[in-house]
Amino acid sequence: MKFSLLSCSLLACLSPLVSATALTYKLAANEKACFFTNVENKGAKLAFYFAVQAGGSFDVDYEVGGPGDKIIMDGKKERQGDFVFTASETGEYRFCFNNEMSTFAEKFVDFEIAVENEQRASIPSKQGTSPEQTSALEESIFKISGLLSTITRNQKYFRTRENRNFSTVRSTERRIFNFSVMESLMMVCMAGLQVFIVRFFFQGARKGYV
Repeated sequence: MKFSLLSCSLLACLSPLVSATALTYKLAANEKACFFTNVENKGAKLAFYFAVQAGGSFDVDYEVGGPGDKIIMDGKKERQGDFVFTASETGEYRFCFNNEMSTFAEKFVDFEIAVENEQRASIPSKQGTSPEQTSALEESIFKISGLLSTITRNQKYFRTRENRNFSTVRSTERRIFNFSVMESLMMVCMAGLQVFIVRFFFQGARKGYV
């Protein structure tokens, strides 16, 4: 009972330290979309993950900017990215996706923005528990939190691979279907041309006999 109470207390203390936003956005052709998050504490960690799930060649331009229009990182024609950096200043940070390179292909971008403070929450002390037990419980919960974060990122990676492979399969099926239709039309045209040539020869032979 004490263990469950301590676990709930620690999780309650950890919850305000992390804020995250996970979205899937439909980026139209020739569109630039930006998303913003506010950092209130200097030295906080910002985690930025994105992956193009569908559309075009599965690539997009991205840009991360800080306060004062400072460019922190950017990239061209990237399929996915996973970055963690420390906020050197407080203020508004922007995360932009640019699809101006595409004239007609829209893209679905799955991304997540998380802000985590450096400081750790101290677990409330309970009567009858030693500091060693409290510290061991705290480390165990932080370790579980890290493992869950790793599992989440692996799931996102496999989801991205699944979507891309499924899109490749659909594209291959469409090409096979189009090729089959073209091949059938060519066979019909060849058959018609052969019939026309044979009739032309027989008509010419009959005229020669007459």
